[in-house]
Amino acid sequence: MKSEIIAIAAAMAISISTLGPAIAQGITAKSAMESIARQPDAAKDIRSTLIISLALMEALTIYGLLIAFMLIAKI
Repeated sequence: MKSEIIAIAAAMAISISTLGPAIAQGITAKSAMESIARQPDAAKDIRSTLIISLALMEALTIYGLLIAFMLIAKI
């Protein structure tokens, strides 16, 4: 019984930690493309800020994966 609950918790950890940043990355990329379309002169600054923010969002997914691995190790 305990191993099934841990497996479900690991699955939820990775799915929730992937879903949130995926939606946020889509919204961020859309906003960055709209900003570049409005002000092409600021494209370099917008692009560098976009890359940094996408990397930080991706770190959230990696943390969820780490938690899932830690939970699976308990089984």
